[in-house]
Order: sequence, then C-alpha cells, then structure tokens
Amino acid sequence: MTRATRSSTATATLFMVICASYFLVPLWWLLVASSKDQAALSSGKGLWFSDPFLLFDNITDVVTYDDGIFVRWAFNSLVYAGVGAVLGTLFAAMAGYALAKYVFPGREATFNVILGGVLVPATALALPLFLLFSEVDQADTMWAILLPSLVSPFGVYLARIFAASAVPDELLEAARIDGASEFRTFFTVAIRLMGPALVTIFLFQFVAIWNNFFLPLVMLQDTTLYPLTLGLNTWNSQVNQLPELRLFVIVGSLLSIVPLVIAFLALQRFWRSGLAEGGVKA
Repeated sequence: MTRATRSSTATATLFMVICASYFLVPLWWLLVASSKDQAALSSGKGLWFSDPFLLFDNITDVVTYDDGIFVRWAFNSLVYAGVGAVLGTLFAAMAGYALAKYVFPGREATFNVILGGVLVPATALALPLFLLFSEVDQADTMWAILLPSLVSPFGVYLARIFAASAVPDELLEAARIDGASEFRTFFTVAIRLMGPALVTIFLFQFVAIWNNFFLPLVMLQDTTLYPLTLGLNTWNSQVNQLPELRLFVIVGSLLSIVPLVIAFLALQRFWRSGLAEGGVKA
C-alpha cells in the first residue's frame, strides 16, 4: 500500500468516525439522560451513567403516567405510520409500475405533475387538508392523519425509475402469454423484482409519518388521538408547571426512536439482497 493510499484511507476513516459521532452522540446522551433521576439530570453530570441506574424505573413511570396516555400515543403512531407506510408503498408501487410499463395518452404529463408534488412542502398542504376534512366533519379523527399519509409522490417517482430498469418487458410478456392477468402479473412477478425499491419507499414513508408533527398539530384536538410527536410536545410545553415532565419527555423521546431502529435493522437485509441480485445480473 502506497503512502498516498494510506493517507486517503486514514482521511476517509476519520471523516466517517466524525460523521458517526455526530449522529450517535445525541443518541448516547438520550440514553444516559433517561437513566438519571431529576436531581442528576438537572446537575448535568456529563455523558455517563450515574448511580442509581433508573432507566427501567423511568420507563415504567412514563408508560403509566396519566393512565398510560404515552402507550396510547405510541399505538396511534404505530397505526398512522404502519398503515400509512404499507398502503402508501402499495399505491406508489402500482402507480410507478403503471407509469413505467404502460403507454397511454398523458403519461408524461401525469408523471410531471406527480414529480412536481415532490417539490411541495408538506406544511403548505396542512391548512388546505384541514379545510377539506372539516367540510366532511373528519378533521379531529384518525382518518385526517391516515388518508394524507397514503400519498407519496417521491415513492411514485422511485417506483417508476426502479420498475423501468428492474422489471424486464420480456418477463411481463411471457406472463401475459401464459394467461396471467395484469393484476396477477404485477403481484406475482413485478412486485418481487421491485423489492428493494419497495423497502426504501416503505422506510421513507414510515419515518416521515412517524416524525410528522405539523399535520397532527393542525388536525387533532383530542389528546387520545395524538401521535408521539405531538404528545411529547404537549408534555414539553407543560414543563414549567410540572418539572417532572422534563424527564418524561427525554425518556419518551428515547422510546420513540426504538421502532425506527427496529425497522431499519429488520429491513436492511432486503437492501443487501437487492444489491447482490443486481451484481449477479450485471
């Protein structure tokens, strides 16, 4: 190994360590702070655990506070993010596949409109959506969060790009010659080849819905319908009146990232398999 190669490797490694530290240090602080009591937390005793270690006691206090409202918020977030991500991914995959594999009048115009939707910030749509749902008396319901979550312009874009390159036209034609319907061809042939893209769309949707704050803030008034983001913000706004909620917000924030970590760890193997398949085909 030459000196220039060693220097480049060391520089790249140092850069990756800095980036990893940038992302991991806040998570480490969150874990350490969640294990402290109120006094130790207020004293700001560095980035290490204090004695006693109260993480599990604090978690119990959080999930039982106010008749278990945190558990209700967590359930709501799972419903919003889980249902929204699954159905949103399915709809995006179907739309992207149709735009990639079918030729029809206005196809490019339709795709351009969808692509333009990627540029529209979600916050700009919150107020129009609130007015629409208010017209049908559904503003303060779970539908007001679920239905907008089913639309993913970026997911349609990604599905179209991936379907165009990963699903051979010859394979679809063979399925049609064998008598398969268009729906069966999509669900038995195309959707399997689009697996890595679907996992990516699902994770993007899941994270976006899980972290969504502004839309629930505009839509919801019933606290039992709040997702975790809005519920933790409610606790945080009450810290001056109830100081113990400061610790609850920290512990709740730690618990709120656990499903995201699980989702990424559980689904990363599909990315690896997709890359491996692409390498073999090449």
